[in-house]
Amino acid sequence: MAALALRVKDAGPAGGSATARLRILFGHLQARAAPAAPAIAAYPTSSVIVPSSFHPQKFQFTVDNNVLTLEQRQFYEDNGFLIIKNLVSDADIQHYRDQFEKICRKEVNVPGLHIMKDVTMAKSDVSPSEKIITKIQNFQNDEELFSYCTLPQIVKYVECFTGPNIMAMHTMLINKPPDSGKKTSRHPMHQDLHYFPFRPPNSIVCAWTAMEHIDRNNGCLVALPGTHKNNLKPHDYPKWEGGVNIMFHGIQDYDPNQPRTHLVMEKGDTVFFHPLLIHGSGRNKTQGFRKAISCHYASSDCYYIDVKGTSQENIGKEIISIAERKYGVTNIPFEETWKIRARLVKGKKINL
Repeated sequence: MAALALRVKDAGPAGGSATARLRILFGHLQARAAPAAPAIAAYPTSSVIVPSSFHPQKFQFTVDNNVLTLEQRQFYEDNGFLIIKNLVSDADIQHYRDQFEKICRKEVNVPGLHIMKDVTMAKSDVSPSEKIITKIQNFQNDEELFSYCTLPQIVKYVECFTGPNIMAMHTMLINKPPDSGKKTSRHPMHQDLHYFPFRPPNSIVCAWTAMEHIDRNNGCLVALPGTHKNNLKPHDYPKWEGGVNIMFHGIQDYDPNQPRTHLVMEKGDTVFFHPLLIHGSGRNKTQGFRKAISCHYASSDCYYIDVKGTSQENIGKEIISIAERKYGVTNIPFEETWKIRARLVKGKKINL
């Protein structure tokens, strides 16, 4: 396996020993740079969501670039997301699918990978397979899957939101299972910034690629257009009778009658969205597993914050607890659990 960028700075007296042990666990690894991006065809979006007047001088959520059209920039400004059609090839998607299946069969061991099961399957004794694992997170140490994060056609768009110095901060391959009848395959409405102890939010973007046709039947993404313009809301576990998956926090007080958009996507379509956009996904009512691959990117100019005393303190404590159990270290500052996941994609590593 090629070397990776996983540098962990000392956390001071409270977290120094934990950081040192994490450094020993993961090692010092060297990032590879993304190749130059070729020219690509850009499509506005899959649908028109929020009608708006066109005010290019008021762009706040994108940086000046020669990739997005003015209409695309305005659409993202108004709605907080933008779908680019047919951005990832069938061959690349099959490559990620094959690697995911190898991980499920335990043919590949990826340091730091977090493997998740649906709450209804958590104690199942069935042999490892893609029918048991519903999500893998933190695949930045797997060169095969991380190649998604450095795809030139993805990075070219990411730079329109983050600028030239780009870090991959959070990676996921989602394998949404057929719903068991308890509705646990749903993902509550949430804002991704709830999980992130770094700012500013306008320098963070998610790229989320459909690995097959995705619609309301198999649990497509659903978004509340324009909610990226609001502040971060308090999150907690929803009170669902059938159970809730670990770390599936949701907003407690959003208006369920607010207009929403279901993002119907074809294989290879990619949606880019803001970390304050309220979104979630419905049940998978089919018998198949709905797959998508994603990466959250941030400008390396972003900076870490202390979440103590904020609405993010609950998720911070939960992630620290998981990290302590997983790696056998204590006194891990919340931001350190993110530093070991961050990997340079393009440009210079500055703060993150």
